[in-house]
Amino acid sequence: MKKLTLSALKKRKNNLPIVMITAYDALFARLLSESADILLVGDSLNMSFGGNADTLSATMDQMIYHTNAVCKGAPETFVITDMPFGSYSDEGIALSNALRVYRETPADAIKIEGGADKAHLVKHLVDNGFAVCGHIGLLPQSVRAEGGYKVKGRSEEEALSLIADAQAIEQAGAFIIVIEGVIADVATRVAQSVSIPVIGIGAGNGVDGQVLVFSDMLGLYEPFVPKFVKQYTNGATVVKEAVNIYKNEVQNREFPDENFIY
Repeated sequence: MKKLTLSALKKRKNNLPIVMITAYDALFARLLSESADILLVGDSLNMSFGGNADTLSATMDQMIYHTNAVCKGAPETFVITDMPFGSYSDEGIALSNALRVYRETPADAIKIEGGADKAHLVKHLVDNGFAVCGHIGLLPQSVRAEGGYKVKGRSEEEALSLIADAQAIEQAGAFIIVIEGVIADVATRVAQSVSIPVIGIGAGNGVDGQVLVFSDMLGLYEPFVPKFVKQYTNGATVVKEAVNIYKNEVQNREFPDENFIY
């Protein structure tokens, strides 16, 4: 598969929906790349891989390490790297950390959370040669400030604010926007208000594509399953059953048999 370009992705607006999946390592990146248009190295790795309660303690070093692993596993897939909490608090810090991503990894783009209030950061990064993915709606990096993960777009005021956010991010130069945790019909209105693709997560089917955390969609993450997540297989059960068979064969001296020895 040939890696999609920015222009090719933009042309998917109101066309064939874009498939985005998170990835954190070379192994799963290789497996996911056959179906994914975009792999997102999300700071959600801080929860899925790190066992933390939220994404906030993810660092630039972590994101760069995992981005390199994903790029090695899926060199022909478009890769976006999350800018972690605190890495874009002003234009200087944002540029410095974005430069690290581009200099130290082959990532194709970066993603930052925030709407109109972050548009000046998006513009500054785009003006300095970065491809930027926006992220509006429910913002995981704001979970403590907001007192939890709260669905957005429940009022007309919130709906209009989200539309303004999307338009500000587009005008700042972003090539694509992720919209998370938003009432479905409001997310559809947001997608229709801009000319760049809008990728939903917990935002209904009226947008230009979808993204899910791979460990959620594969049923590997057991502590909590968000309402918007469809589990396409029960990965945790499959893994546990396989490991239990291995355990029993080891304890019964059935493995290794003559087929697995030198």
